[in-house]
Amino acid sequence: DLTDEELHARPSAGANSIGFEAWHVFRTVDNIVRYVFLREQTVWLAQGLDAAWGLPKAAQGTGAEVAETQAMRFPSAAVLAQYGRDVAVATLPVVAAMTEAQLHEVVTIRPFGEMTRLASIGTNLIAHGNQHLGSITLARELLGKPYLGV
Repeated sequence: DLTDEELHARPSAGANSIGFEAWHVFRTVDNIVRYVFLREQTVWLAQGLDAAWGLPKAAQGTGAEVAETQAMRFPSAAVLAQYGRDVAVATLPVVAAMTEAQLHEVVTIRPFGEMTRLASIGTNLIAHGNQHLGSITLARELLGKPYLGV
């Protein structure tokens, strides 16, 4: 329900936009599950969104300079949300089907190092994603938008 202006609004000088916060979470999940866990092409690359949106091919914002993340522009909120839904379709069944042994296999998550898939799901996907959801929720509240209810 965001306009392009609202999608790119920043609640404070040091904050990122709602668009960046959402894109960053979608890209992180896409990279970790599709590329790190499966060694398969990400949804991002399969759909050619890097070229279509003029955004990084491999990077997803971790460690980027604030000026870089604040300068990023995204397509409409509906198009960005569709990418998020596509990532969910491509990743949730993968995680749900993991065996106990697979969850305890060690993977390398750059730039954080080695950890089990289970630890990565808990920290890099769930906890990290919730932090960004909090930023999105606050930014929406400041824009007068209704609570997302998640």
